[in-house]
Amino acid sequence: MKNKVWFITGCSTGFGRELSLEVLKAGYKAVVTARKVEDIQDIVDQYPDTTLALKLDVTKPTEVDDAVKQALKHFSTIDVLVNNAGIGYFGAIEESEEDEVRRMFEINFWGLAAVTKAVLPTMRKQRSGHILNVASIGGLVGFPAVGFYNATKFAVDGYSDALSKEVAPLGIKVTVICPSGFRTDWAGRSANNSKIVIDDYKATAETNKNNIRGYNGKQPGDPERAAKAIVAAVEAEHPPLHLLLGKAALKGARNKLDILKKDFDTWANVTEGADFPEGE
Repeated sequence: MKNKVWFITGCSTGFGRELSLEVLKAGYKAVVTARKVEDIQDIVDQYPDTTLALKLDVTKPTEVDDAVKQALKHFSTIDVLVNNAGIGYFGAIEESEEDEVRRMFEINFWGLAAVTKAVLPTMRKQRSGHILNVASIGGLVGFPAVGFYNATKFAVDGYSDALSKEVAPLGIKVTVICPSGFRTDWAGRSANNSKIVIDDYKATAETNKNNIRGYNGKQPGDPERAAKAIVAAVEAEHPPLHLLLGKAALKGARNKLDILKKDFDTWANVTEGADFPEGE
């Protein structure tokens, strides 16, 4: 187990940094990546024999391919891929600026998909591997002010669900990481605000945005404990498809299940009535 090689994106801050340090402390080897290598040099300095630091902007195909090739040249394999790189964005759906939204999709979804596609041939060949995609409780539940962020993470969830079914017969596991509020930089400088403000959304999107921004640095989630939980999931014989992190994530997911069940059960007759009658 300890000979496994981890490849982690977005290691300069937050989950990526804490997870990198936890993985290396546990005795694994790790490829740590960031858009600026100097931001992760201190990780290499602490673990020079088991770490490779690489420059990686997940939205640049050449950098994705180069990083995977360098990782394989250095360590010969990639056993665990953690797609952690991502950004946030605040704005009601009507307020949201298309260029900002498309940039977020390029990082949060298309970048994740590109790195996964680059790593999959190696995992298929060795008939083993574990892909962890960092989504959010916001990939299961929608919230005002982050509708398009929700959309990127819902996309990651659906993509991961399908991927898990495709690669399971090949010995490859998939886990979606779904955190609630953690003390990372997600609600700080990593997330832009829409420049457009519509008064009608003050009670919903504006209020929730201010709550999240004001909560920054005070969230109950501990990134170090989250990193330990992720390592435990990878080491488990039967890891979950969804790993919720934080009490708020568990509460939110259970509430969503209750809402879905109520809708499904209440409208069951209408739902079933949409089929042709039996025998036709």
